[in-house]
Amino acid sequence: MYATGTCPYCIRAEQLLLSKGVDDLDKIRVDLHPERRSEMVSLSGRRTVPQIFIGDRHVGGCDDLHDLERAGRLDALLNP
Repeated sequence: MYATGTCPYCIRAEQLLLSKGVDDLDKIRVDLHPERRSEMVSLSGRRTVPQIFIGDRHVGGCDDLHDLERAGRLDALLNP
């Protein structure tokens, strides 16, 4: 997950993932490592944080992650 330390959407996304039992979250802080932002844009096509990947699959941002949860599809992505 590409994130910043103060982004409320990043915090919400991380909380949801942690509540789902994700304990190996790789959080890339683009505020601390600005050179990684261009990598994020290249991989996701988006400039805003968070940008969330599950495995190699880009799922989008916080709203997209919560949409997957509401649709009952997040667990299947987290536990293939």
